[in-house]
Amino acid sequence: MKYPASELVLDSKGNVYHLGISPENLADHVLLVGDQNRVAAISAFFDEITHRSEHREFVCHTGFYQGKHITALSTGIGTDNIDIVINELDALVNIDLKERKNKEQTTSLNLIRIGTCGILQADIDVHSYILSSHAVGIDNVAHFYPIEFSDHEKALAHSLDSFVGFPDEITPYCAEASKQLLNQFEGSETHQGITVTSSGFYAPQGRSLRLGTRTPEINEKLEAFSFEGHRVVNFEMESSALFSLGKAMGHQCITICLGIANRPRMEFSKGYETEMNRLIQYVLDRI
Repeated sequence: MKYPASELVLDSKGNVYHLGISPENLADHVLLVGDQNRVAAISAFFDEITHRSEHREFVCHTGFYQGKHITALSTGIGTDNIDIVINELDALVNIDLKERKNKEQTTSLNLIRIGTCGILQADIDVHSYILSSHAVGIDNVAHFYPIEFSDHEKALAHSLDSFVGFPDEITPYCAEASKQLLNQFEGSETHQGITVTSSGFYAPQGRSLRLGTRTPEINEKLEAFSFEGHRVVNFEMESSALFSLGKAMGHQCITICLGIANRPRMEFSKGYETEMNRLIQYVLDRI
């Protein structure tokens, strides 16, 4: 199968269209961040930077940290951007961009999201490290793909849907994180559990300003939910698409977030640059 120009979209230099990078610019370990400025915060730890680029919200720095080849890439906010990022990262390593055909051998990337999140458990302090064992999506991205979810993933999503009582238009889905990367990044500093990925920051996460929300008690219900020993630990906006699409394409995916708000305690960080830098170092040292 040869991908036509309208489906595999490349720029005038032959780079993937949105990210604006070519295969030689990419390492097998990719740190994904929402904030463009966080890319430079990561590469400041590198011993050598071999590539820098910026296209739209997608900033990319590739280099070496203690002999490890690593790419830091900004995604922007939301699962819609993750859809672009995962597809184009996969194309860079698994499609011959000149021939527009799938490569005979596939490459598996380690896709590690470093983000911020809202904590949903009162006993977890602001600035804690939150490691996602599962991501439950209340967005739509995975529903557009022929993804085969496991029985465990389907049961968790159905149980959460029944417990919370989402509006009929919302069908949650669940994808597990890479067990390999979970083992690699878990530690005494981390709190592990279910992440809920929303399609927005305000009403989709139970915030009620002038327009209000149809799910006013969602945080309290998520805090009370558990499934086979797993509880919901945080809200964020990217991991469901990362885990579901990434895993379906054969990549290893994980999210570790710095909790900058505790929703049950109504607390928000007064500044987290130092704590984020510590989290970056924590991740880099465990790659």
